[in-house]
Amino acid sequence: MVKRIQAFLPALLLASVVTLSGCASSDSDKEMKPDSEAMGAPESLDSKPVITEGRTDGPMLPIYFDFDSSDVRQDAVKRLENNADYLKSSGQAIVIEGNCDPRGTKEYNLALGERRALAAKKYLENLGVESAQMSTVSYGEERLENLGTDETAMAENRRDDFVKVK
Repeated sequence: MVKRIQAFLPALLLASVVTLSGCASSDSDKEMKPDSEAMGAPESLDSKPVITEGRTDGPMLPIYFDFDSSDVRQDAVKRLENNADYLKSSGQAIVIEGNCDPRGTKEYNLALGERRALAAKKYLENLGVESAQMSTVSYGEERLENLGTDETAMAENRRDDFVKVK
């Protein structure tokens, strides 16, 4: 019985190879060709990508905070000065959104997010932005920008976003 199977196996293998290696039809060739209308217009490689951070609307930039702090960091000063220049020249109304990483209780993070938003608002007022142009809201840990659990992800979530009022 084993000898019969051994004799039959090469014939079965040869039949399988011949069956599965048939020529491709012309219909499949048509499917492989790209449809020029579906491709859209060519895009220049010189175009500049739109870069956003957080939910902040350009040309403004978000600011970031240290863990468990609402103090404006030194590296945020230039960003706040740029945001203030834009707000003073445009008269644009904004909402400053305070955000936190997910550590801490929900209530604590809502309070910390509010302190962060108010700190940015006060800083912008000191730079000459009208208080009436700005409102604040705290989202605490509800609107995470980065869902990771490492320190880099946590740091991206400790921020104030500056969102234009439409």
